[in-house]
Amino acid sequence: MVAEVLFVPGTTVVGVFGLIVSAAGIIYAFVSFDAGTAWWISGIAVILNLLAIVYSFRSGVWNKFSLKTTNQGRAFDGRTEGLQVGMPGKAISDLKPFGKASFGVEEKVYEVKSESGFIEVGKVITIIKIENNQILVK
Repeated sequence: MVAEVLFVPGTTVVGVFGLIVSAAGIIYAFVSFDAGTAWWISGIAVILNLLAIVYSFRSGVWNKFSLKTTNQGRAFDGRTEGLQVGMPGKAISDLKPFGKASFGVEEKVYEVKSESGFIEVGKVITIIKIENNQILVK
């Protein structure tokens, strides 16, 4: 659980700043008051800091900062399976240069990029390159 806390952005900076402020207060107590009072102030500061740390871990406040979801990358997820270079299709939206097209018997819809710029809706197109899940057509 402690490792999770160290990776929450900003908590390390705030924690170090809090430690510095607490230490400065204790030093100020020793400079400004007699030794007995300064030790009392130091003891109270240490106890309050420890109570704050224990409370923060027991109350689950750190769970509010932790990441609960994961990023589902889509770099190579099989979107172009079943497509081949040279396969004919039909533009189902204007390609300027990106748009939608359908290919194959199922007429599944794909996002494509036109090699030559603008292609009107309804025109017959051909796949000329498939790379990194990007379909280039003419």
